[in-house]
Amino acid sequence: MIIIGERINSSRKPVSRAIEKHDIKFIQEEALRQIAASVDYLEINAGAFWEKETDYLRWLVVTVQEVSDKPLCIDTVNPTAAAIALRAHRGVALLNSISADKKRYASMLPLVKEYGCGVIALCSGSSEIPESIDKRVNLGIELWDSLTHEGIAPNRIFLDPLAFPISVDQGSATKLLTAMHHLKQARPQVQLICGISNVSFGLPCRSLLNRSLTTLAIYQGLDAAILDPCDKELMASIIATKALVGKDEYCLNYLEAYRQGKLKVP
Repeated sequence: MIIIGERINSSRKPVSRAIEKHDIKFIQEEALRQIAASVDYLEINAGAFWEKETDYLRWLVVTVQEVSDKPLCIDTVNPTAAAIALRAHRGVALLNSISADKKRYASMLPLVKEYGCGVIALCSGSSEIPESIDKRVNLGIELWDSLTHEGIAPNRIFLDPLAFPISVDQGSATKLLTAMHHLKQARPQVQLICGISNVSFGLPCRSLLNRSLTTLAIYQGLDAAILDPCDKELMASIIATKALVGKDEYCLNYLEAYRQGKLKVP
């Protein structure tokens, strides 16, 4: 499974302060801490600074890539900020995100084509976020079909059926999991992604909820996750779950993780 480290996000107050102060050391330490936890991508987000997002997002790209050759997941809804960040990025990035909203789709698709990046496609349209499972599934299929028709290779597309806090909607996790199941049935090639920590927002013991959702989502075909890789219990749960659902041939990854001490969590 592809792991995307979520920690360099301006919604976190320490990160927000570091971005404002151009605290290179803090940002680079956050990057290195996640790399040590075996991420595939590092997500960067400067969305808390709407007026300065473009400058700050580019600064994050340069700052992180000074100490890492890991590709970045560039999280923005601003096409100008996305374009500048992609231009500054070395290698192939992942763009988070595009949606079925016509304006957003039209502004982001040319960037995906120009820079050859991967793209996260949200199962949402121009109106409010769809609560209906059928609506999410239909929007996801529409996006996947449209992107592949535009020549975007399936392995560059990640559909996000949208995780919402269960503190707001008690059924949000089951809606997410059911949507995942139907998307995999409708388009077996589809790659599914999820922002895991969204589900636990506003609740105590968030790590417990996050790893429980991750286990359930892997069973439903989760291919990639945006999460906190420094949560050792969560990472151990991913390794164990992949072994249990047959996604770890002869349990080789599980055994290697054991030898490296990655399964010994508090």
